[in-house]
Amino acid sequence: MKTPSAPTTYLRKEGLAFLRALVRANKKDPVEARDWFNTNKAVFQSELKEPMLAIIRQVTDAMLDFAPEHVRPAEKSLFRIYRDTRFANDKRPYKDHVAAWWTHTGLDKTSGAGYYFHIAAKEVTIAAGVYMPEKEQLAAVRHWLLDHHAEFRGLLNKPAVRKAFREFEGSALTRPPKGFPADHPAIDLIQCRQWGLAATLPVEAALSPKFTAELVRHFRLAAPMVAALNAPIAASVEPRKPVFFALSDRPKTAKTR
Repeated sequence: MKTPSAPTTYLRKEGLAFLRALVRANKKDPVEARDWFNTNKAVFQSELKEPMLAIIRQVTDAMLDFAPEHVRPAEKSLFRIYRDTRFANDKRPYKDHVAAWWTHTGLDKTSGAGYYFHIAAKEVTIAAGVYMPEKEQLAAVRHWLLDHHAEFRGLLNKPAVRKAFREFEGSALTRPPKGFPADHPAIDLIQCRQWGLAATLPVEAALSPKFTAELVRHFRLAAPMVAALNAPIAASVEPRKPVFFALSDRPKTAKTR
């Protein structure tokens, strides 16, 4: 019996061909799309899912050096290929890309700032930062920026970072959020609702044996920014310690007759 070969830490041309075929199948009736996917599921497993898990494991191993708080099992970083269409007008059953996300330990449910990449049929996207934070996290980052905006801008404007990334759109408000001064020097950052960096590579990058090294290089450059954003976010979700009062400290009440 032939021993199965270990999955590669990059995509083969067959994996890219599957993604392109998936885009076409997804345009059909959802039932037809599911029939096509089920017929070709073994190809998905061998040419996309297994290589993605191998890529994620190799990147995660490298993160021990610069982002140990984001180390987690590969299966938890890999996104499912299936779309949740229960409440969506778009009933396409599958995503048109394969993706991974490394969240901060302890922020699994609330996300925080993290690291992301996806491979689509025509391009590779690499990103890092906080995307659509919850209300408390959003407020925490905004208040942090009041005093740390110069530090944060410095992280974004490092020459090596600027060369590798662009800032992704901050989905900014049209006016200052309530309670923040309009003339503050960080108001452009404070009006944002997300903060981070992104890069787009040609899809051929995913076919290279050096693909994981390219992901690691980008993530390492973004690590100081991710850590900076996670500092106020992590503090905002820490459970508050209960306060106990000694009996002797309680105010005495007058006796009633």
